[in-house]
Amino acid sequence: MRKSRFPEAQIIGMVKEQEAGMSTAKVCRRHGLSPATFYKLKAKYGGIEVSEAARLKALEDENAKLKRLLADTMLANVVLKDSLGKN
Repeated sequence: MRKSRFPEAQIIGMVKEQEAGMSTAKVCRRHGLSPATFYKLKAKYGGIEVSEAARLKALEDENAKLKRLLADTMLANVVLKDSLGKN
């Protein structure tokens, strides 16, 4: 996935600006992004604080690492079964 050009703290700030009453168009124009991108970011980061976003990022990274480990282990098992089956 492409890395966002905005840090999580800035995204959360944008969402809070819009929730505080600033129009979506004004927030998008001020920060230089499209309304579609804003709403996508709002769906992901709406209602959370900066500390929660950092924790979410850490959990996502750990989850990706665990998925890679599982895939590697499953591949090793398949290779072992294939090599034992051919003997």
